[in-house]
Amino acid sequence: AAMAARCRLAARFHHIHGANIRLDASHTQATRVESFANGLCFSQEPLAPGQIFLVEIEEKELGWCGHLRVGLTAHDPQSLEVVPEYSLPDLVNMGDTWVFAITRNHNRVVVEGEEAQARGQPWEPFLLIERVRIPRDTLVGRSRPGRYSHILDDLYKMNVLPATARRSRIGVLYAPQPDGTADMHIVINGEDMGPSARGLPTTRPLYAVIDVFASTKSVRVIPVDYGFPSLQTLCRLVIQKHIVHRLAIDGLDLPPLLKSFCQHE
Repeated sequence: AAMAARCRLAARFHHIHGANIRLDASHTQATRVESFANGLCFSQEPLAPGQIFLVEIEEKELGWCGHLRVGLTAHDPQSLEVVPEYSLPDLVNMGDTWVFAITRNHNRVVVEGEEAQARGQPWEPFLLIERVRIPRDTLVGRSRPGRYSHILDDLYKMNVLPATARRSRIGVLYAPQPDGTADMHIVINGEDMGPSARGLPTTRPLYAVIDVFASTKSVRVIPVDYGFPSLQTLCRLVIQKHIVHRLAIDGLDLPPLLKSFCQHE
């Protein structure tokens, strides 16, 4: 219960942010209103160990090169005299900050001799990261079915969208290690990318960093419940696993709201 309350509180953007960012009244949507930079945002509260800060890409802007940047910082946003123009390199150069650009080729730190660990099947209801267990369904971004949806259907069955696509969901968290430090993990559409950074200090508060950069124009925070998946969610997983094409859901004998939920919610 305490974790759930803390997660709800942290599932908002901090009132300190880049000069080109506008927050909505709920502080859950951040939009860059001009240019391609000065789009730095932070979580309202420091994250708890294993707590994911998850955002969905709501709007893209053509004409710019580069995508969303995500990470963690030990700097309290209130302590910043000026919010840096860029997370990379400006905020990172201040130290105690770990930020990576979200691209089609993701970042992973591998210790010498370590083998890549299995990340689990996309139909498993929970994502496991170290000792952290997160309901996978909330983590997954989905395209809306439409005229060209067949192009994405194979991706949809695997519960993934291209990392930088509209409606893609990207999260960041840290997992404590036995030596007292933590590993930072980036999660993209329900898939753990593995440790992106190691040796983070757990003795200092760590805030999520979301840089609404270049072709990413607007993102929204998605609250994550750490309880059991609902019966509705489990039904959707079964339906999605067995259909040939998302538009085939329209022909099923299901209530309209459930059809919509199965297709793209």
